[in-house]
Amino acid sequence: MKAPHRITYNVAGHTFRIGYDGTTADESILPSLKKFQTEDTAGADLLFELSIVGATVGEGECHEIGQFDCGGCNHGVYRTDEGGYLFCISDASGHLCCRMEASQDFGTCHVALYGTEYTQLNYGLNNAVMMAYAFSSADKQTLLMHASVIRCDGKGYLMTAPSGTGKSTHTRLWYDNIPGCDLMNDDNPVVRIVDGSPIVYGSPWSGKTPCYRNIQAPIGGIVRIKQQPYNSIRRLSPLESLSHLLPAMSSMKWDRRIYGATCDSISGLIEKCDIFELGCLPNAEAAHLCHDTLTGSKG
Repeated sequence: MKAPHRITYNVAGHTFRIGYDGTTADESILPSLKKFQTEDTAGADLLFELSIVGATVGEGECHEIGQFDCGGCNHGVYRTDEGGYLFCISDASGHLCCRMEASQDFGTCHVALYGTEYTQLNYGLNNAVMMAYAFSSADKQTLLMHASVIRCDGKGYLMTAPSGTGKSTHTRLWYDNIPGCDLMNDDNPVVRIVDGSPIVYGSPWSGKTPCYRNIQAPIGGIVRIKQQPYNSIRRLSPLESLSHLLPAMSSMKWDRRIYGATCDSISGLIEKCDIFELGCLPNAEAAHLCHDTLTGSKG
């Protein structure tokens, strides 16, 4: 067996390491991470370390506690007798692509990959890394958010909604109709509170749109997209904001540390950001209404 090939990455200011076994998978399995590689500095403060170890993950006693929804695919979540977690990650066809065993704080993760096709290996490992990142960073004022993010005049504007509602369509309308716009991420940006300021970062996870940009911007506003036969926009109350934002975050309701930290970070985000609901048609008028309201509210 080949010696593990360890590569260090930095996403939104958090450093983590993946140990590729060189037999089952190497770094070519995750091309979306390439732009996030960083120097493997000795003594680095690692968020987590994930190792690909073969097919012997999670063979001890486990107890099922729920299902984690990841883009329409449900992954089984189990608690181990040691207090950690086991995830069974399957693709849309039901094929088991990956099993990940994680310590209680997700600082150490062991992964076994299943399948011979690139798509299966990529899907399994990509989801394992994404969940390890989200859950290990939860208590560091960090949120992995289901949103599409457009950058305009140096600020990031996040569009949230259930899948298929029109997030990507709306950010595309900004791009096509408002000068000075570029897409930061189309599915899973990272949001952090840094020195009291809300910042949005590009990430290696962007759904079906290959937008893997190692960039950041101060948040200009957050918008809940709602399909409607006419265009309208209104500011959300703090309670409405919480109810809309919580389902958009990658979290685990079964883990008090993770879920509590996620709620605390959302509360901090609500205090510092303008949050609106946009009822809209898929037209340029909706993009201009949203842009003008968000940028005008800053005055």
